[in-house]
Amino acid sequence: MQEYFSTIDVSSFFSKSANAETMYGQIIQAYTNNQEFPSLENIHIAIVGVEEDRNSLNNEGCGLAADYVREYFYKLFQGNYSVKIVDLGNIRKGETVKDSYFALTDVLAQLLKKNIVPVIIGGGQDLTYCNYLAYQKMEQTINIVAVDSAFDIGNGDDELHSQNYLSKIILHKPNILFNYSNVGYQTYFVDQNSIELMDKLYFDSHRLGTLRKNMEGVEPIVRNADVLSFDISSIRQSDAPGNANASPNGFYGEEACQITRYAGMSDKLSSIGFYEINPAFDTNKQTAHLVAQMIWYFIDGYYNRKKDYPIGDKTEYTKYRVSITNHEHEIVFYKSNKSDRWWMDVPYPVNHQIKFERHHMVPCSYSDYETACKDELPDKWWQTFQKLG
Repeated sequence: MQEYFSTIDVSSFFSKSANAETMYGQIIQAYTNNQEFPSLENIHIAIVGVEEDRNSLNNEGCGLAADYVREYFYKLFQGNYSVKIVDLGNIRKGETVKDSYFALTDVLAQLLKKNIVPVIIGGGQDLTYCNYLAYQKMEQTINIVAVDSAFDIGNGDDELHSQNYLSKIILHKPNILFNYSNVGYQTYFVDQNSIELMDKLYFDSHRLGTLRKNMEGVEPIVRNADVLSFDISSIRQSDAPGNANASPNGFYGEEACQITRYAGMSDKLSSIGFYEINPAFDTNKQTAHLVAQMIWYFIDGYYNRKKDYPIGDKTEYTKYRVSITNHEHEIVFYKSNKSDRWWMDVPYPVNHQIKFERHHMVPCSYSDYETACKDELPDKWWQTFQKLG
């Protein structure tokens, strides 16, 4: 793994002698000129910078982002927990883009195998495809959540780039994608045919305006993810100017932090990426500073995980059964007595492939239970039932 990485010069943005002991810059084991490649034993989270940006459309330069983010992240204090984090440095640009893709996929696969959560910083959102490929060896289907103002379906016949990576994922064989969720799309950036395609595939997409009325509704969406891909252009330009494709509308900075904390708290989520951060457009390094805080919130969520995913013994859950008129299945809900979070149990065909078994317990909210009580099927239940059936 070490051969893919270049060292980072921490001294250029952080002085160990002049800062408090609980700053991340003091705590994190980083791959620097003075230090050996960090050991991965007993590590929970690994920071992976990526310099590859050649296929980021209209935003080349985002491969330089990782060190700008580190400058602010290293100066943040850890919370009331003991972290086990390493910073592996930056994956160098390969001779070709495919070389970079291979390196990132290999690194992520090795980290996932060790149950280490990769935090990917920098490069274009096309790198989400590499993140997806890293799960192939796990022999399980996965869910991807993308925080993005568009769907990035593009033309699947073109070479992989930041605006068509989803097509590449959908068309890839063998296909290990069970569900894709978009969080925060803006309708004027999305072709109507793409919306229809999302519906046909039983994927779910959530408009920015709808989510901003109830940000807590993002939590069950993110809780269902194995992979979170965060396009920084989904944040409004005034809060995150560091992107050539930035837009006046989007999430506020504090909402972006809220989303990443939800991601950290998810027992299921095992990798996260922050893409399209371009220092060339970043007024006063504002975007780098925001992403550093987003990562802080992700880590804070990770170390506050409740470990209450309802598998096995259900004694610590309250079970609710709701009958729907003219529907052969009753809807079974579980509410965690530990965290008050909700799940729906979607019937799983006995003779179906075992690879889908981990998807029948669907994260939901109290409002989904209220919907069922009104004799209506929750959308999440129906979408999952169609894919399991």
